Amino acid sequence: MIILITGATGLIGKEIVKRCHEEDISVHYLTTSKEKIESQDNYKGFYWNPKEGVIDSKCFEDVDAIINLAGSNIAQRWTDSNKRTIMESRINTLQCLKKALSEVKSHQVKHILSASAIGLYPHSFTKYYEESCGRVSPTFLGKVVSAWENAVDEFSELGLVVSKVRIGLVLDDTEGALPQIVKPTALGFGAAFGSGDQWQSWIHVYDLSRIFVYVIQQELEGVYNGVAPNPITNTELTKGVAKALHKPLFLPNIPEFAMKLVLGEMHILLYESQRVSSKKIEENGFGFTYSNLQPALEDLLQKE
Repeated sequence: MIILITGATGLIGKEIVKRCHEEDISVHYLTTSKEKIESQDNYKGFYWNPKEGVIDSKCFEDVDAIINLAGSNIAQRWTDSNKRTIMESRINTLQCLKKALSEVKSHQVKHILSASAIGLYPHSFTKYYEESCGRVSPTFLGKVVSAWENAVDEFSELGLVVSKVRIGLVLDDTEGALPQIVKPTALGFGAAFGSGDQWQSWIHVYDLSRIFVYVIQQELEGVYNGVAPNPITNTELTKGVAKALHKPLFLPNIPEFAMKLVLGEMHILLYESQRVSSKKIEENGFGFTYSNLQPALEDLLQKE
C-alpha cells in the first residue's frame, strides 16, 4: 500500500509516517519546500504550491489513499491576516488536491482521510460530544473546522471514500501544547486556567497516529473523534504534569482576562471546554495504548 500525505513533516505527520513504515506502508508526501524532497524506496517527496495551484501529479502514482494534514498552525495570534491564512491554508490545499486528482487520467486512489478538530463542538461544561452532534461552535475555530470538513467532503464527487478525524489536545514531548505547559511547571510556576473545570479531550500522539493508519487500513468512512477515552479537566491536566515532573503547584489559577490581554481572541483555546467521546472508533475495533492521562504523561515526560 502507498499513502500520499500532506503535512508529513509536522508534529502529527512525522508520527503517521513512522506508523506507516512499521506497517510496511510506503509514503509519498507533498512539500512546499524543494529542499525537503527526498526519494527513498518507502518515502518519496513531491513539490506543490497550493496557493498557485501547482502540484507534481506524479505524487498520485500507485497511491491507494490520501491523508491530509495540511494547514497553518491555529496557535498564532488571530489577526485578520492570520485568520485568512489559517482558513485558506486548509481550503486551498484541498481544492488544489481535488483539482489535480480529477485531472489525472488514471489513478487508484480510493480513500481520503483528513484531519479536523474538536473545536467544531460548542463550548460546554456538561455536554458529552459524539460525532453525530450537529451543532457547530460560533467561534472562529468552529467556522474554520466546518469549512475544512465541507472542503474534504467534496472528494466524494470523485468517487472517493471520505473520512475525517476530529483531533483533540495532542500530547507530544517536543512539540505542541505539552512543552508549553511543562516549561512553567518545571520551574515551579504551573497553574490552571480560569476555573480549571473546562474539559480537555486529549490524546497521546502515538495513539493519534495509529488512528489515522487504522482508519485507512480498515477503510472506515465518516467522522471519528481523535481523543483518548478519558477526558480530564484543565486542573487535572495541570496537576498531572506537575506530578509527572515531581513539582509542586501553589500559584492561583490564571484568570481569563489576563490571557486575553496576552493572546487576544486566540485565548479561547485555553478556556473553552469540549468533553468528547472516543466510543465510535473503539466500537470499530480500535484499542488505545494510552487511555489514561498519567501513563501518557509519564511516557512522554520521563524518557531518559
